[in-house]
Amino acid sequence: MRRPASVRWWVVIGAVSCLGLTACNRRPATADGAGTHPDPSSSVTAMAAGPFADDLAFLKQHTTLVLLTGAGGAQVAVSPAYQGRVMTSTTGGAGAPSFGWLGRDAIASRTYHPHMNVFGGEDRFWLGPEGGQYALYFKPGDPFDLAHWQTPAPFDWDPWAIADQDAGHVRFRQRMSLVNYAGTHFDIDVDRTVRVLTADDALRVLGAVPAAVRVVAFESANTVTNAGAQAWIPNSGVVSIWILGQFLPTPSTTIAIPFAAGPESSMGAIVNDAYFGKVPADRLVTTADAIFFKADGHYRAKIGVPPARTLGVAGSYDASRQVLTIVQFTPPEGRRDYVNSMWEVQREPYKGDALNSYNDGPPGPGEKPLGPFYELESSSPALALQPGQHYTHVHRTFHVTGPEASLDAIARHVLGVGLRDITGAFTPK
Repeated sequence: MRRPASVRWWVVIGAVSCLGLTACNRRPATADGAGTHPDPSSSVTAMAAGPFADDLAFLKQHTTLVLLTGAGGAQVAVSPAYQGRVMTSTTGGAGAPSFGWLGRDAIASRTYHPHMNVFGGEDRFWLGPEGGQYALYFKPGDPFDLAHWQTPAPFDWDPWAIADQDAGHVRFRQRMSLVNYAGTHFDIDVDRTVRVLTADDALRVLGAVPAAVRVVAFESANTVTNAGAQAWIPNSGVVSIWILGQFLPTPSTTIAIPFAAGPESSMGAIVNDAYFGKVPADRLVTTADAIFFKADGHYRAKIGVPPARTLGVAGSYDASRQVLTIVQFTPPEGRRDYVNSMWEVQREPYKGDALNSYNDGPPGPGEKPLGPFYELESSSPALALQPGQHYTHVHRTFHVTGPEASLDAIARHVLGVGLRDITGAFTPK
C-alpha cells in the first residue's frame, strides 16, 4: 500500500500559548495502597459526554488541573494528581467539544480501587509488559486472570510532582520502584513533558488544513532512566514505555490503522487479535490498505500491530460527531524487540506489538465494563538499559473537526484511506 505521508518525517517540535494552574496536592495513598482524594463540597453531576466546559467543571470539583491553551481556543487539561495524564482536550469554538473519556465514577469516589483506578484520560503513562513471565501487573506465581491483575500504584494512583512549566508545557518527574513476575527489581526515574503543538506542527502531519477545520494537537515526551545499580537484561525482564489514550465510544466510531505491506514469512502477521480471544469478523476487518476495528464500547477486544508492520500512526473517525482522531509516534528503525503483554507464560517474550487498540465492553455475561471507552496506544521497544541510561518515547494526539470533505482529505493524507472506507468497513459488500 502507499505509505501515508505523515509517517515520513519527525522533528523536535515546540509549544504554544498560555498555561493556568491550580494547587497541585492530593492526599497520598496509605501503605497498603488505599487512600482517598480530598472531599470537595460540590455535588457530582451525572456521567455524560458533555462539552469541554462541563468536563472541566467536573474535574475541578475533584482534582487539580494544569490547563494548556493553544491557538484558536484549543485547550488541553492535564492532571498532576493522576500521574500527569492528559484528561481531555477541545478544539474550542461553538459548543467546545470534549474528546477524552472521563472515568467519572472513579474520579468522584476519591477512593482507591483494586485492579485499576479508571480515571480515564487521553494520554496516560504506563509501563509494559502487562502479562507474561516478566509481567509488571501480576505478582510472582499468580495466575494470569482479571482477578489477579493489578496496575502498579506509581502509575495508577500516586500523584506526580511538577518539575517545571512555562506558557506552553508542563513537566513531571517521578521515581518508582517495581518488581516483575520473575522477581526482578527496577528503580526507575520518569521524566514526562506534555505540550500543546503549534498550528505549523499540525500542518506538517495533517497536510492542508482548511479554514473551516478546527484542530487541537498535543504530545507527551516520556523519558525512562535506569536509576538502579544493575543493568536491565532480557533474561530477567526489561520494561517498555506504554502510552494509552481513552476516548468516547459510539456506534458510529471505527478505528483505522495503516500497515506496512509484505509477506508474512518475513514480516509476521498483520494484526494480533488473540489478546482476549479472537475478535469476530464483524468487529475486525483487514483490507489491502488498513486494519478496521469497531470502537463502540460494546464488546471487550484488543488488537496489536507488530513492529515490522506499524507505520507509527493510527486513527479513528466518529461519523456522528464528525471527529477525526489521529495518534502518532516514531518507532525506531529496525527495532523489533518489543515486550509481549499476553496474559500467559510466553515462548517469545520479546515478540510483542508496537501499536495497540482496545475496545471496552463487559468482561463476561452480566458483568459491567470498565468504561466503556476505546483506546489507541503506542509502545517503545524493550528497554535493556545500563545504569544511568535513558530512552524517550514521544506520543502525539490530534483531534480534527469540520466538514466531511476536509476530514476526508486529511484521513487520506495521514491514514491512506478515506472516510467512506472507514465508515463502510463493516457494511456488507
